[in-house]
Amino acid sequence: MFVMRNLVVAVATILDYALWAYMWVLIIRAVLSWVNPDPYNPIVRALYSITEPVLSFLRRKFPLMAGSIDFSPMVAIVVVMFLQRFLVRTLFDLASRIP
Repeated sequence: MFVMRNLVVAVATILDYALWAYMWVLIIRAVLSWVNPDPYNPIVRALYSITEPVLSFLRRKFPLMAGSIDFSPMVAIVVVMFLQRFLVRTLFDLASRIP
C-alpha cells in the first residue's frame, strides 16, 4: 500500500504546485491590467488565455464590478487559496492514513 500512499502524495504535491503557479499567474494578470500592456505581446496573450476562462466564468456568475474595478481576480485567488487549504491538505491527510 505504500505505492498508493506515494501516488496520493505525488498527486497532492503536483496539485499544490499547479495551484500556486496559477495564483501567481492571476496576480501577474491583475498587475498587468493596471499598466495597459501591448495586447499582441505573446506573454500577455498567454496570460490572458490561461486566466480568461476562469475570470469570465466568475464575471458571468457574479456581478464583481464596482465602478471600473474588476474584483474577479481577487475572488479567483481566494478560490485557489481555498483549494490549496482544503483539497491539497485533504489529499495529504488521506495519504497519511493509508496503511
